[in-house]
Amino acid sequence: MNFRVHPFFALFWSLTASAGAAPLVAIDVGHGIVDPGAFSARGRSEYEFNRDFAGVLAGTVRARGLGVREVNFDGSVRVLSDRPKLAKGADFFIAIHHDSINTQYLKFWDWDGSEASYTDVKRGFGLFVSERSPDLSTSLRCASSIGAQMRRNGFVPTPWHGRKHLAADAQNGVWYYDNLVVLYRTTLPAVLFEAGVIKHREEELELADPERQARMADALATGIAGCLYVTEKPARE
Repeated sequence: MNFRVHPFFALFWSLTASAGAAPLVAIDVGHGIVDPGAFSARGRSEYEFNRDFAGVLAGTVRARGLGVREVNFDGSVRVLSDRPKLAKGADFFIAIHHDSINTQYLKFWDWDGSEASYTDVKRGFGLFVSERSPDLSTSLRCASSIGAQMRRNGFVPTPWHGRKHLAADAQNGVWYYDNLVVLYRTTLPAVLFEAGVIKHREEELELADPERQARMADALATGIAGCLYVTEKPARE
């Protein structure tokens, strides 16, 4: 599936990539083999959703002329603080996750002969930044850029995070989550992305759809590139 790229970005990405100055994006697959995270309405682990989408995103980011550092793509990283360490030297860090919901909002249904939990009240994407980030201004700028591109591509942020978190840019689905290790135990701008709610039966199917994954990855890659190419960066070591 082909996507239209603004001519300015296409030229800028081409020039910077050929000059060897392309930003490096660390993409972290949330959870792992030992800690698979939440389970979807149909019993699939969050880690599997994270891994699959991160792979699509990595390919799309590379197609934009940016560099990619893969973090936890094999699901082997067990210590949260190791993830920012593995990203050191990159220009931007994004952790890929899929959302669930508090147990009080769950219902139950029969799925494949077993009882499984689901919700029908929460869906949509979300982005988190930490006020404890060593580069909060760039983290916020990139989160808002990603959220705006998501909305332009037809994706809708969930308002549910406003029940527990202060808004950073609610219109674009950006919230503060100060105590997330992967966001504050780092030396670079960092964002955590919740692609959608896998406990929602309809959204779960949408999140697994390859065409929709490609469209979402395009929005993220465009938002990241648009942010990083207007952010003044010191030379990497």
